[in-house]
Amino acid sequence: MAKNHGSSIKDDEQYEALRDEGMSKSKAAAIANSDGASKRGGESSPYEEWSKDELYERAQELDIDGRSDMTKDELIEALRSN
Repeated sequence: MAKNHGSSIKDDEQYEALRDEGMSKSKAAAIANSDGASKRGGESSPYEEWSKDELYERAQELDIDGRSDMTKDELIEALRSN
């Protein structure tokens, strides 16, 4: 049975599984708290069509270091390499 991580984690089992795989706490939490709708497989518009604010928010969800100083192009590169 999964440990209860409080209201900050929506899916405790998924969070623990991701942590067991070696994922960081912040990244595992971001995934476990997502609504489950995947942005992969061509369903999402290319990053170039996103606003800088949208890119920054996504970088924040993924806990990308240095995001506050990045340009739009740098955010795109960081998101793609993550």
